[in-house]
Amino acid sequence: MGFYKEEDLRAQAVRQVAERMAIAARTAPKGRGVDNLVIGVVEKDVIQEIAAKMKEMAEREDLPGFSRDARNILEAEAMVLIGTKLNAIGLKYCGLCGFKNCAERNEHPEHPCAFNTGDLGIAIGSAVSVAMEARVDNRIMYTVGMAVREMKLLGDDVKVVYGIPLSAGPKNPFFDRK
Repeated sequence: MGFYKEEDLRAQAVRQVAERMAIAARTAPKGRGVDNLVIGVVEKDVIQEIAAKMKEMAEREDLPGFSRDARNILEAEAMVLIGTKLNAIGLKYCGLCGFKNCAERNEHPEHPCAFNTGDLGIAIGSAVSVAMEARVDNRIMYTVGMAVREMKLLGDDVKVVYGIPLSAGPKNPFFDRK
């Protein structure tokens, strides 16, 4: 029988939670059962690339919050990325997106269908509930999503993205707001 220190198990345990979060996001309910989500899990090496992109964006756009969040995510053992494509779900009568129906909305392909962002929110909620149940610290970050979108990590057609960094340390590093 071996002896394992918690520090030696932490990264693997957080990665397993991230994988479970990805499955929870995938199986979350979606309007008409149409799945426009793209989900990924990244570890330290890619987190560093995302943080570098966030710092670049902070300087370019004069957004200090992006630099702050870039520093925060460097404390993550893993990060879940959840995004959506902007495809209408084919309703004859809806208008929730501001257009008469999906056919009219399709004339404006860069405009999200209300179900795209609604389904994304439900998926994110399902994912973070898994982290909460596992007592893994997390935070939903649009700043991460903006960098991931610009990097096209989830693909060219994914237009709305959020990142959820994960940590299992003595304190949640994602709420350090200096």
